[in-house]
Amino acid sequence: MNFTWMAWTAPTALFFLTILLLLVGMSVWEYLVPGGSPRKGILQFETTRGDRLFISLLGSAFINLAWLGLVGPNLWWALALAVVYAVGVFRFV
Repeated sequence: MNFTWMAWTAPTALFFLTILLLLVGMSVWEYLVPGGSPRKGILQFETTRGDRLFISLLGSAFINLAWLGLVGPNLWWALALAVVYAVGVFRFV
């Protein structure tokens, strides 16, 4: 199969591998400790672990897309920024 049109660079592959590992990890966590740990954060409505994961993944995708459009194809800093953003979402949202 020819995937050259997808521009699979190492940071891009690492980004999607990270998403996969996060989804698997969250599934195992939910299986072991069901309920999703609902809480109120800065958004002032109840969010679960799954909600916070979705918000962090969505924001990370936008961070990476904006980085590609504004800075260029070197995504290592965008990946680092996305990780910081995700930690912030899980901590404060």
